[in-house]
Amino acid sequence: MTVVYYTLKRLLMLGPQLLAISLVTFFLIRLIPGNPAAVIAGPLATPETLAGIEARLGLDKPITTQYVIFLQNSLHGDFGTSWYTSQPVLQDLLVRAPATLELITWSLLLAALIGIPLGLASALRPHSFLSRATHAYGLLGGAFPDFFFALLFIYVLFFKLNLLPAPMGRLPANAVAPPHVTGFYLFDSAVNGDWATFRAAALQLIMPVGTLAFVAAGAIVKMTNATVRDVLDARFMAHCRALGMTSPQIARYALRNSLSPVVTVIANTYSYALGGAVLIETVFAWGGMGQYAVQSVLQADYAPLQAFVLFVAAFNLLIYLAVDLIYLLIDPRVSY
Repeated sequence: MTVVYYTLKRLLMLGPQLLAISLVTFFLIRLIPGNPAAVIAGPLATPETLAGIEARLGLDKPITTQYVIFLQNSLHGDFGTSWYTSQPVLQDLLVRAPATLELITWSLLLAALIGIPLGLASALRPHSFLSRATHAYGLLGGAFPDFFFALLFIYVLFFKLNLLPAPMGRLPANAVAPPHVTGFYLFDSAVNGDWATFRAAALQLIMPVGTLAFVAAGAIVKMTNATVRDVLDARFMAHCRALGMTSPQIARYALRNSLSPVVTVIANTYSYALGGAVLIETVFAWGGMGQYAVQSVLQADYAPLQAFVLFVAAFNLLIYLAVDLIYLLIDPRVSY
């Protein structure tokens, strides 16, 4: 019952938190240089034309009135229309969100599958070659920007070795997207039994997912290694050894007691990746929300940028709620 109460309380807090974020976002976005009306009308527009466009966009009203109108419309699911795409912003986000979420979800799963075992193995053998190599990998993963590895993978795997298809989006030009179920092409094509599209989508995912996973796994490796080594030095682990527990049993207990900070790092990485995969989406022409937000900034398109920030904020708040609930499963001693 405590977990249910805590979950409901956190969900009720989402409203005030998003309201505060929307307020700050709305006013900060309008500090960005540029006038949407001038971008739409072009450099040769007359003052009368600019005034007419501003009136149509509602930019001639006081900024507080604009915010109230935005808030009222948002409560009804209307986040405005992008003048750049001429589509409702909500529709644009719903089309692009699955692309970004599929990319970062597979990347994080791969990063966890790489990072946790490597961090555990290197902590169990602190003076081995594996430990030194893992330490070097953790430093390497955080030393270079992700787009550097993206370009490196493209050069080696596509240009030089021709092992993977061109980095031109989620599917090759001659492939057709599977019928929509979730928007995740791998899942949708598997559900529909379209294995040709499944293979094509999987091949397109390898380089961008590999890039993000390679960078993200470095932080997971370092955190897993550090926390497992701290647990192995604890007195209760000495007691476990004195009881004659086997090495696999000790490793399992050490990992179980080290998972809370590791889960926190994974959650932070997932949250960051939603907004931080912009460069990767650009390099691989992915067509996700990151590219959409960047285009909105360049075109002074306020409505999509406001909606994107709110979407990311809501996503992050739900991720942190999920992390708190996972803590309860990992460590029953945690209470809220």
